[in-house]
Amino acid sequence: MKVMKAKMDNPLSELISDDIYELLSSHGLIDAKSVRDFQIRKKFRQLRASKVSAGDAIDTIREHYPYLQFDTIRKIVYQISIPTAKENNKS
Repeated sequence: MKVMKAKMDNPLSELISDDIYELLSSHGLIDAKSVRDFQIRKKFRQLRASKVSAGDAIDTIREHYPYLQFDTIRKIVYQISIPTAKENNKS
């Protein structure tokens, strides 16, 4: 009797094959937060390309990620990072 393995959705299909995604994921090598942020940035670019204002694009994205604050999504899409103490001590 053959056991069918459920196929995972590959949110990185434009970057890596489904097989590679499944292999990396099965070994715990896919960072879910980074994948989420990648998808948010991709959706933001799509919305902006269709002439949606930045604020409206962020509001639309918030509908899919209601647990994220407006400013958090803004930081993700513009890749604004808050320096950590370690980065501040590099000077």
